[in-house]
Amino acid sequence: MTTRLIQFTDPHLYGDAAATLRGIATLPALERVIAHARARYPDPSAYLVTGDLVQDDPGGYAALRRLLAALDRPVHCIPGNHDLIAEMRAALAGPPFVLGGHFDSGAWRIVMLDSSVPGTASGTLAPAALAQLDHALGTAGTRPALVCLHHHPVDMGSRWLDQVGLVNRDDFLAVIDHHPNVRAVLWGHVHQEFDGVRHGVRLLATPSTCAQFLPGADDFAVDPKPPAYRVVELHDDGRLETRVEWVIP
Repeated sequence: MTTRLIQFTDPHLYGDAAATLRGIATLPALERVIAHARARYPDPSAYLVTGDLVQDDPGGYAALRRLLAALDRPVHCIPGNHDLIAEMRAALAGPPFVLGGHFDSGAWRIVMLDSSVPGTASGTLAPAALAQLDHALGTAGTRPALVCLHHHPVDMGSRWLDQVGLVNRDDFLAVIDHHPNVRAVLWGHVHQEFDGVRHGVRLLATPSTCAQFLPGADDFAVDPKPPAYRVVELHDDGRLETRVEWVIP
């Protein structure tokens, strides 16, 4: 059996439906991404939304709720550095939305971690979040695990971007290393594709549903690549297959 998850990340929505981020109208971009995903992958088990749902504007949550509630599948969300936690919790309270925590899908355990810190672009996993991670992995039994957060826990090879990653990455990776059932770590924040391996664990970053960052850049630079999302297929035998889908306007 295979479990399919769809990841959307960094939509950066505003209350104004026509507002743009780095030259891209974020709401129409997300609408195109969702339409593309529904056409190609009409029956996923769940959707993962890994942070920066809005661009510092609580008005964006209403549009996000309208679009994602219509998907008729569980939508598991975590905040990013541009999210407003109290407003996010209020706007996305109740089904189909689930904020943080962990859940089982097929043979797998999926853990959703909040790495956001109000007022800063970088991230930290608080002691409670690290304890949550350790507990979720430790109680998974023989289930393979996928761990999701917003901030990148490894360097991306981009000087400016690596200054705003996960500050206490060593603490996070120590927990990951302690649990051999972890198969992959998945994040957003970096607005680009990344696929690596560390100690046998797959490391995956996903482009934004709007604008992208230029990989390997010392200073901030925009990549002209189109919006995107990620498909993750989790097999009962512990294998993970994944691909990024680029959505050409």
